Amino acid sequence: MTLLSLDDLSVRLRARAILTGVTLDVAEGEFVGLIGPNGAGKTTLMRAALGLLPHEGRSSLAALPPAARGRAAAWMPQARDIAWPVTVETLVALGRTPHLGGWQGMGAADRAHVDTALATMGLEPLRHRTATRLSGGEQAMALIARALAQETPLVMADEPIAGLDPANQIATMQVFARLAGEGRAVIASLHDLGLAARHCTRLILLGEGGIAADGTPAEVLTPDNLARIFHVSAHYATTPQGPVFQPLEVIR
Repeated sequence: MTLLSLDDLSVRLRARAILTGVTLDVAEGEFVGLIGPNGAGKTTLMRAALGLLPHEGRSSLAALPPAARGRAAAWMPQARDIAWPVTVETLVALGRTPHLGGWQGMGAADRAHVDTALATMGLEPLRHRTATRLSGGEQAMALIARALAQETPLVMADEPIAGLDPANQIATMQVFARLAGEGRAVIASLHDLGLAARHCTRLILLGEGGIAADGTPAEVLTPDNLARIFHVSAHYATTPQGPVFQPLEVIR
């Protein structure tokens, strides 16, 4: 089942073309790594797909009413500002908002989703801690938990592992891979191509104003693509322990 469909999506910001003619589908079971150099349009693409930016073309998500969109996709933006000194548990519980009507309070099923999200991200010991007093990495984990508590078919995350320590980077990628394995889908913008190669089922490489490559990590992380879009040479290989990606040098 297709969870996101983009057809000829184009975005212009301040009279400058950022993306042109992006067409793609994301289906159940996919963990899509959105990769590309700084300024390639990764954040722009996800925000436009969610209807948060003006765009031309069609996005199946942007076409939905806001309430339905909130039940179809969870969004974790790159900005991680937590404005109110609420507990971690309360912050994560905000993920249930699209499923509640009016002044309806959370029921047992909602609380179970919150408990599961806290446990998944290893935040149970911090449940009653004030979220604004957490470290930057802990705040990021809490916001990922909020997205998980939303319990949507699709999770979209903008640089979700930026600022996390290596253990939590790997743990978060494993969580996303497990969600895809359970039949949901994840789209995450990533700069760590090694982790993307190891955990994603599919990579979409943005560059030159659109999609430069789309396929498995082995199909996308080719010497030609890396030289053309990232201006680096790199080594990519499949080992018994999984894919290995190693940047070697800048191509000038």
